[in-house]
Amino acid sequence: MKNKTQLILLIGGTTLLSPLFSSGQNVKVPADKKMQMHNEKPGDKYSPNPYDNKMTSPPMRYNSTGVFTAQVNVNSSGQNILGDAANEPNIAVNPLDPNKIVIGWRQFDNVFSNFRQAGWSYTSDAGQTWTFPGVINPGIFRSDPVLDYDTAGNFYYNSLTSDGSNYTCKVFKSINGGATWGTGADAHGGDKQWMTIDRTNGAGSGNIYSSWTSSYSSCLPGFFTRSTDGGNSFENCIQVSGDPYWATMAVGNEGELYIGGAGPGGEGIVVAKSPNAQIPGSSISWDFPVAVDMDGYISGWSSINPEGLLGQANIDVDRSNGPGRGNVYVLASVQRVSNFDPGDVMFAKSTDGGLTWSFPVQINDDPGTTNTQWFGTMSVAPNGRIDVVWLDTRDAPAFTDNSALYYSYSTNGGESFSVNEKLSDGFDPHIGYPQQNKMGDYFDMVSDNSGAHLAWANTLNGEEDVYYSHITPDVTGIGNGQANDKYYSLTCYPNPVRSQTLIRYQVPDDGSVKLVICNLYGQEITTLVNKKQAAGIYNITFSADMLPAGYYFCRLTAGAHSEITRLVIMK
Repeated sequence: MKNKTQLILLIGGTTLLSPLFSSGQNVKVPADKKMQMHNEKPGDKYSPNPYDNKMTSPPMRYNSTGVFTAQVNVNSSGQNILGDAANEPNIAVNPLDPNKIVIGWRQFDNVFSNFRQAGWSYTSDAGQTWTFPGVINPGIFRSDPVLDYDTAGNFYYNSLTSDGSNYTCKVFKSINGGATWGTGADAHGGDKQWMTIDRTNGAGSGNIYSSWTSSYSSCLPGFFTRSTDGGNSFENCIQVSGDPYWATMAVGNEGELYIGGAGPGGEGIVVAKSPNAQIPGSSISWDFPVAVDMDGYISGWSSINPEGLLGQANIDVDRSNGPGRGNVYVLASVQRVSNFDPGDVMFAKSTDGGLTWSFPVQINDDPGTTNTQWFGTMSVAPNGRIDVVWLDTRDAPAFTDNSALYYSYSTNGGESFSVNEKLSDGFDPHIGYPQQNKMGDYFDMVSDNSGAHLAWANTLNGEEDVYYSHITPDVTGIGNGQANDKYYSLTCYPNPVRSQTLIRYQVPDDGSVKLVICNLYGQEITTLVNKKQAAGIYNITFSADMLPAGYYFCRLTAGAHSEITRLVIMK
């Protein structure tokens, strides 16, 4: 990745308490379409691969500065299997050994049939090679894969099955890195379920939570369950305040549970919070649900993914020991209300445990209101860095929906985000439909301090396949999340700058500090700081009035450590 640390988006310091139904969110998803957009039920009967898995082609694989990508659904020789399809991937990374990763997906053995199964693949060498053993429960209809992991490095696979009218889920457990899975535990469930695991050190450590859309629940009126015994059994279903759907979940630093999804009528994002879900044996309670104004609504039925969504809601928590600790973030690809854009990646944050939320901010920086940004996906690293990816049509030829993978990140709690970066070639998302007109409904991502581990689908191989990408941002972040860890940071806002910019930097130790502005050749133009300073965070206002327009660098040197960020001056 090239050095692209321009910071371009500002979230105002003022937050507002949103009513459950915001007046700005007056566009609703019709009930009949809402029901159809996630109605996972068997259609065609199972059909084996038309070539008996013997016809292959070279896998898609590429490596460039800052991103490594490899195809996951490959045979034992690492070759692409012709005649099948795979989409809607989900990922889990072993926290004790990040070289061990599992990705699950909807596996279509025959592209001419919409019969799907629970496919998976695993790696023990950080995604360089992948083993695709087949499917969990061969010949059984399974969909909506959701994976997660516990602090011991065990993997869990939540999978939906349906007979056309009844929707139930099982959670399968792997204790050997995803090589094999247990028989699975009944987890009640329903269509478009999600799952998350408590990885805190509190009373709820190891708890497994699952929620789903109430419209298709196996245990009405409930649509949420909990396991407190490592996935061996799941409790009776209960309801969730606010009735969020197409939702994801996150566990906070104190074990509190957040669920963020579309509102009952499609309005924005509704966030429900349980302060006591982590307590074994507790009667789970929910705080009053809060609607987050996203200036839009999650939708489907667009030409870009005709039978699927633009993506689900994303919710996550800052678990670092930095200044953003405890922040709650929501993100989604939404159809906009204010400007009628067909799809933008919108972000909002809460600094008070989900009670109040910032105004929504657009992450994609393309001009105009005609491009579609879809499958927006967010994860937060232990050091507090926020990673965001999505599919984007901004480079598409006229009258096509060709899309490419884009990326942006924030190292200051979502106050600003890096310039958008294109990470893949464009591809036609309509190629290789397995008798079902969509590429699924979501991607999934797990961030650690080294970067983002992404599971996604594309058609770069001329068919729908699942891929793993490791994305390395061009910054070291804002710390590594441990109480005794030392970290540096350097940011400028606004950037680009016309007159003045605020330079903010942090040094972890007392010592000599030098802060300079350099030209593109590395020559120092202006020295802003050159003295001994105590460990801490510093702010300096820099006036660019005397410098001509162009590209510059701001460089921080503290002892043997150096941080650099690009500065753009405009006149």
